[in-house]
Amino acid sequence: MSDKIQTLTGYFHEYGKSVTNPEEFWAKIADSFHWQKRWDKVVEWDFKGPNVKWFVNAKLNITENIFERNMYTLGDKPAIIWEPNDPKEQNQIITYKELFHRVNQFANAMKAQGVGKGDRVIIYMPMIPEAAVAMLACARIGAIHSVVFAGFSSSALADRINDCSAKMVLTSDGNFRGAKSIPVKPVVDEALEKTSTVEKVIVYQRTHENVSMKGGRDIWWHDAIDEVPDVCKAEEMDSEDMLFILYTSGSTGKPKGVVHTCGGYMVYTNYSFENVFQYSKGDVYWCTADVGWITGHSYIVYGPLLAGATTVMFEGVPTFPDAGRFWKIVDKYKVNQFYTAPTAIRALQAFGTDPVSPYKLDSLKVIGSVGEPINEEAWHWYHSHIGKGKCPLVDTWWQTETGGIMISPIAGITPTKPSYATLPLPGIQLVIVDGDGKELQGNSVEGNLCIKYPWPSMLRTTYGDHERCKQTYFSTFKNLYFTGDGVKRDEDGYYRILGRVDDVINVSGHRMGTAEVENAINEHPKVVESAVVGFPHDIKGQGIYAFVICDMEGRSEENLIAEIKETVNKIIGPIARPDHIQIVPGLPKTRSGKIMRRILRKIASKDTDNMGDISTLLNPEVVEAIKEGAKL
Repeated sequence: MSDKIQTLTGYFHEYGKSVTNPEEFWAKIADSFHWQKRWDKVVEWDFKGPNVKWFVNAKLNITENIFERNMYTLGDKPAIIWEPNDPKEQNQIITYKELFHRVNQFANAMKAQGVGKGDRVIIYMPMIPEAAVAMLACARIGAIHSVVFAGFSSSALADRINDCSAKMVLTSDGNFRGAKSIPVKPVVDEALEKTSTVEKVIVYQRTHENVSMKGGRDIWWHDAIDEVPDVCKAEEMDSEDMLFILYTSGSTGKPKGVVHTCGGYMVYTNYSFENVFQYSKGDVYWCTADVGWITGHSYIVYGPLLAGATTVMFEGVPTFPDAGRFWKIVDKYKVNQFYTAPTAIRALQAFGTDPVSPYKLDSLKVIGSVGEPINEEAWHWYHSHIGKGKCPLVDTWWQTETGGIMISPIAGITPTKPSYATLPLPGIQLVIVDGDGKELQGNSVEGNLCIKYPWPSMLRTTYGDHERCKQTYFSTFKNLYFTGDGVKRDEDGYYRILGRVDDVINVSGHRMGTAEVENAINEHPKVVESAVVGFPHDIKGQGIYAFVICDMEGRSEENLIAEIKETVNKIIGPIARPDHIQIVPGLPKTRSGKIMRRILRKIASKDTDNMGDISTLLNPEVVEAIKEGAKL
């Protein structure tokens, strides 16, 4: 691609063009892709509806832009390098030609089982190449994939199947994670007892454990592809046809299905990948995320493969068999760009530099951070010990809903500053507004982060509930997309993300709606009421602190707390299990009955010096009782 930013002057020049004439700017970038039919208009939009369309009436297939567009030059180049959980197991190096063969074959296998354009397919799989194959095969035939992180519980999986009326589930028998083998197919079986739309389940044999296979519904992956041809014509898709649905926690209990479409998502993920990471032909790139999250979609699968890059997929965890695993993989594959989460960096930092010192890490050119703002201490450790003080560190800010990176240094071009995401990418028009929606001009200001002009990879709706999309993102401030984050713009015009301003907790870079966790806690028969808040956590960034009113009759506090944690584990999954549960006599409420979370956040964060005026509460005395019982 010829649109890569080369200098800081070049960045400001491109940014200026993108704001003064966004349509011309994006049309030029989109021109480098293969379109079956060119667009009639670059963009149509209004944020009132909201109604956003990019590359109107254009026809394409995203997989043609990964394979056919690149096949003559890239056929024998590694597309995916897969590193298994166990370092003793054989890795896989899959060329573009081989990946094309696998994707076409599996696309035909799905068609043979009745899946076609517009059908929803749930992918509930470990970090194996077949997960990427499944995503691309869906895209090839126009089926809409919805990847669900394979650590979610059967209830969470059932909710997502039911919300999108999925026709097929793609899964595995089990999953290797560190020293453990985790059952996966039994979770799917349990989920399907609460659903009615799934007709077929295709199961990949990973752990070779005994699992039950239901006749007429369940098929082994190897049987599904047996003697299936590997030529599959790409389905013609409209630019605005759905590519995938990805569920994210909201501030209400029900997860919301964020919808991304074909054309704009393709253009933006490729553009942002090449620019942020300064990808060059021949580079080996590794993002450590799971495909169950948006980072895995945009920056393991679609962005890198559209760019013709070699992308590393890792099945395991950073500490198995020891805390040097990441660095061993970097040296093994001569990784050039490395992209991970602050949670992982902080966890590895706790082991000191001994696990790092055996490795050279001299292939690294760029290191990156994703999922949450990286704190200064972790930034310096990462920059010094992994980047050896010479690799630019791109601290990226974006969301499931934005589809791609929005604010980030351009590697080696934008001067960095610890804990700052720095500047917006070209095409991203940020505004900071106060509580009344008034724009705060100039530098050295702090407020709510909004975006005033659409960008190609933005969400189009929330699946089956457009009103929810409108209320969540477009109704807080008139004619603006509201990110839900607070932000500071410093004296240099750099942006620093201050965290969520709504009831969402960022646990290890994964957003958890407090209402979703509360709903799970409240399922326990002894729980009367609960309130969940986030608190600062050394490793995860934010932890989950639950204040719970219980019927204690005949129960010990210790056992009850363990049972509540297990209830959350069962309903949502281990990621939402509270770090602390405090049994309380009551919750601080306003006279209208609203829980004062501000007070609970202060108690959970051990910041109780200035509680503000609590005299207006319905029950001010309860605050002292909660403070007394708080123990961290």
